[in-house]
Amino acid sequence: MPTVRTNNIETYYERRGAGPPVVFVHAALLDHSMWDEQVAALSDDYTTVTYDVRGHGKTDGSDDAVYTMDRYAADLHDLFEALDLEQPVVCGLSLGGMIAQTYAAAHPGRIRGLVLADTFSPPIRTRGEWFLRRVVLNALIPPVRLLGIERVEKANVWLTDRFFGGAGGDYESVERLRESGPKMDTKEVTKVIRSITRFHETTVELGAITVPTLVLYGENELPYVKQHAAAFGATFPVAELDEIPDAGHASNLDNPAYFSAALRTFFTRTLNDADSIGA
Repeated sequence: MPTVRTNNIETYYERRGAGPPVVFVHAALLDHSMWDEQVAALSDDYTTVTYDVRGHGKTDGSDDAVYTMDRYAADLHDLFEALDLEQPVVCGLSLGGMIAQTYAAAHPGRIRGLVLADTFSPPIRTRGEWFLRRVVLNALIPPVRLLGIERVEKANVWLTDRFFGGAGGDYESVERLRESGPKMDTKEVTKVIRSITRFHETTVELGAITVPTLVLYGENELPYVKQHAAAFGATFPVAELDEIPDAGHASNLDNPAYFSAALRTFFTRTLNDADSIGA
């Protein structure tokens, strides 16, 4: 089982293909396998690296009382060092997008490009967003401890779709990934959820990110996530926005063909442009 030491834990990773490097960072409570469709579509022309974020999949948890985006970004930095990755494009979805932007802002010269999918930045912009990011997510923790993440998340997806039709996407894909991977420890699940509810406390200097950036979001994504996508597009000097049709919050699973094609177009342009390397 391929692992490297990152921040005093063993981190599981998979490297496929040959060519310019692309690192994929998965969503919360899933693992590296959520990128299987993209790896299959792209590894003929690119070196794809997927890994399990701290506490997920085959990567160790830890005794840390809390997890933060800065901690996850430090893990990603150590992964780059251990695998000798030079100027990769980093692609993150949801939690992975939070990690990716945190890393990119702290180390703008270390990456060639950035893909932020179905994600948001630290600032909470509206009361509705505050309710969903702070109240609803924190309210999930007690029932997760009692019933387990699978039952609680399924109920949460059902409620989300009732109020925001389609935002939950193809949840059966998520369930299949959960069933095929290692079961997460409840303490790790709790720390992951809390890291997201506290993301607004993280300092991310988005103005430091000057590399080409692709912002992706599902057609049926939550309204506040779409608002953040538009803000990313207005903030980054070289940014493209693309709405993934027939997709919710996990757009790479809901419409993998469109998602992978959008990545290929972006990678072809970004990784072939010598001027796109960050300063």
